[in-house]
Amino acid sequence: MEKVLSGIEPELLWKYFDELRKIPRCSKHEEKAAEYVASAVRNLGFESESDDAGNVIAKKPATEGCENAPIVVLQAHLDMVCEKNKDSDHDFAKDPIEIEIEGDYLHAKGTTLGADNGIGVSAALAILEDENAVHGPLELVFTIDEEEGMSGAYGIQEGALKGRRMINLDTDQIHALYVGCAGGENSEVRLPVRWEETEGSAEGSSNGAAALMVSLKGLKGGHSGVEIHLERGNAIKLLGRSLWEAKENVPFRLASIKGGEKHNAIPREAEAIVILQEVDVDAFRTRIEKSEKALQKEYESVDPKLEIEVSGVRLPDKAIGTDNSEKVLNLIEALPSGVMRWSPDIEDLVESSVNLSVLRIEGDEIFFLVSARSSSETQLASLTDRINAIFRLVGAKVVHGDAYPAWHPNLNSKMLRVCKEAHEELFGRKPEVTAIHAGLEAGIIKKTVSGMDIVAVGALIENAHSPDERVSITSVQELYKLVLRSLEKVAEMRAE
Repeated sequence: MEKVLSGIEPELLWKYFDELRKIPRCSKHEEKAAEYVASAVRNLGFESESDDAGNVIAKKPATEGCENAPIVVLQAHLDMVCEKNKDSDHDFAKDPIEIEIEGDYLHAKGTTLGADNGIGVSAALAILEDENAVHGPLELVFTIDEEEGMSGAYGIQEGALKGRRMINLDTDQIHALYVGCAGGENSEVRLPVRWEETEGSAEGSSNGAAALMVSLKGLKGGHSGVEIHLERGNAIKLLGRSLWEAKENVPFRLASIKGGEKHNAIPREAEAIVILQEVDVDAFRTRIEKSEKALQKEYESVDPKLEIEVSGVRLPDKAIGTDNSEKVLNLIEALPSGVMRWSPDIEDLVESSVNLSVLRIEGDEIFFLVSARSSSETQLASLTDRINAIFRLVGAKVVHGDAYPAWHPNLNSKMLRVCKEAHEELFGRKPEVTAIHAGLEAGIIKKTVSGMDIVAVGALIENAHSPDERVSITSVQELYKLVLRSLEKVAEMRAE
């Protein structure tokens, strides 16, 4: 085992996590991770198969004397969000995740860690190998593509699983039992733009024109469901706001603009190249500096490293026309972003939100990806309609992309009762029973597999989907104990 993880309990779990961190498993490229898991299951002497979607499904017989207990399904996803800092040369297609420990936390060096959901996968594999675990019959499901489209969960067929009690291992809070999640839908938008030629020069200006790169960076970002309530800055929105304010006083055109990479991550960085007259450069810089100071004060408690950098660059060969440039900035400014509504039923839970996830130029079009979430079907429909209406006003083409259903809480769940009792016995206090504003595969599986009774649990993972991702080592120990005790309690029951 990697020296940095040696001697940490539970050793079986960390052994598997250490192997997973070495395997490329970005969303939609989890083949090697699936092969590793299937091989690990077979090496332990248990049954393993892959379904048509690419998920790995394994089975472990009951502990002796527990054969008549209900079957429990353990579920985790194989893929991870692959994000890195701009100065990192890490190649997610081949390089292992470099890790280190600081206090109680494990984190990666300049990249996402993959604790989401590598900890869940490792916990399930550890239980397969753990000879001291007491449980009834187990089915283990390792899904693909959770972070991008949840195609793995959608690919699970009704008859693939016999168990109707499930523990999902994909949340980010310890001492919390999740019994619900938000649904969501993405809007993919393309706005046609008209290009105009410019005369270039190596010095960055020609015939009185100049080009400036405006970069907004230093934001924390994070998971657009789990951490949207923290009101962190969205780099696309804040860059757009700064440029919008500048254009009210200084005319310019956009030569490029981009920000964000993932539909479920709050953008941390965004940049644009603007074309303007040399005589306006100082005024533009002054406006951006004023905007930077205002934003730094506004976000000092949640994004203290926010900065906007302006630098001269070579004059591009072409730029977007003035009208189109203004239209793009108006759209960025007008689009909703962040928390839209808090839950009227569960305290401190976001009901509805919007994340302007990705912005980039693709040929003669500006591409926008906007992600809406809500635990209310009507609110989700209303948000997507609102997004659609805004883009229709400017003649953009909107296509509704990946969508996933909400998981509505069942507070009378038998699996919930078991996990609550296990938690109280282990930790001497009641767990928090709640829902999550992120989408979980549990919602899809519950809709697909009739009669499935689900509880979701996890370790304490902070800043998921960003290079600041880290996991509490103590919480991983507590998670493993909770799952083992919950399985033991189910094993004491008789199958219904």
